[in-house]
Amino acid sequence: MAEELIFYTNPMSRGQIVRWMLEEVGAPYATRILDYGTSMKDAAYLAINPMGKVPAIVHDGKAVTECAAICAYLADAFPEAKLAPATTDRADYYRWLFFTAGPVEQAITAKHFGVEPDIDQQRMAGFGSLAAALDTLESAVAGKAHVAGDGFSAADVYVGSQIDWGLQFGTIAPRPAFESYIAALRERPAYKRAKEIDNGLIAEMQAANPA
Repeated sequence: MAEELIFYTNPMSRGQIVRWMLEEVGAPYATRILDYGTSMKDAAYLAINPMGKVPAIVHDGKAVTECAAICAYLADAFPEAKLAPATTDRADYYRWLFFTAGPVEQAITAKHFGVEPDIDQQRMAGFGSLAAALDTLESAVAGKAHVAGDGFSAADVYVGSQIDWGLQFGTIAPRPAFESYIAALRERPAYKRAKEIDNGLIAEMQAANPA
């Protein structure tokens, strides 16, 4: 297989988001599994992502990092997969893709680290507060099958992944709108394939390195 599209990941990482996106795209790709603290910090990989974090992709020799950027890039790079709205109808697509990548993830991370901005700090923080970020996210998906327009898109991969992860690990409190939205996405064949691949890799890693 010509390795035009290479996926750098660890199955226990945000790389699961990109795995789902790649399975939705349907194009051949090669996977490179990296370890925390070792191969992620090797010079060869730091040349791809100086942050030493996964995921990343290299497509036709060009590197893309950051999950939301990778999702948006892949949607454009493989238009035949129809994972982005028409360029004239991308307001909600960009809005909710990057709102979830920015304020929502920042708010969840801050809460996890025990940081809760006071009223004055909320004016400075892009996410304001966790409650405000999640209320806004709820408004984006309430009563909808898709977060942007009438069809499934890369925005659903990213937004859905964040909600799915948050509900699974308790960083997002259950709300009917979140549970309804993600329930349908979990039935997508590409979602199931991606989970099967990464869960299999996790099982292999755990077997090779038992606690």
